[in-house]
Amino acid sequence: MGVYNVHERLLPMKESEVGALIDGLASGEGDRLWPGAAWGPMEFDRPLSAGARGGHGPVRYIVAGYAPGRWIRFEFTGPRGFHGFHELAVLPDGPDRTRLHHTLAMEARGLARLTWPLAWRPMHDACLEDGLDRAELAGTGTVRRPARWSPYVRLLRAAAGAATRRKTGRQDRPAGGR
Repeated sequence: MGVYNVHERLLPMKESEVGALIDGLASGEGDRLWPGAAWGPMEFDRPLSAGARGGHGPVRYIVAGYAPGRWIRFEFTGPRGFHGFHELAVLPDGPDRTRLHHTLAMEARGLARLTWPLAWRPMHDACLEDGLDRAELAGTGTVRRPARWSPYVRLLRAAAGAATRRKTGRQDRPAGGR
């Protein structure tokens, strides 16, 4: 099954400011783009660069290409059945306006043909919109229309949190709940 999924946000920011958000991915406290408090950290085995391996939660990838301040592409290595990439691009849109554009293009194979539309896509969409909210907040100090998780996304997150707690024996609750 072919998957093509796009999210973007027009930001009242300079290209260099939006590019700095991409460059700060997985940098811990300096990461103003990734919504790690709600979705867990994005981590790599080395600083952000081509060839770095990592991901977030069960989603794993390798940095397949990186043009600092402009573009980054992540090629999936997991979960099983995800064959393709996702990328972030900085697209100028007039003076002091820039579009932060995210594309996911992949073939879902095997069980992923079911799990993508039923679980992964709603979670992916919610996570991406949370990240775009963070980008807007970084540039403007506010978010005009904050993303809201659907009841279905809340259910999926609760189920994933319960499964993780059973697996690890931890009793803490997942962050978020927006």
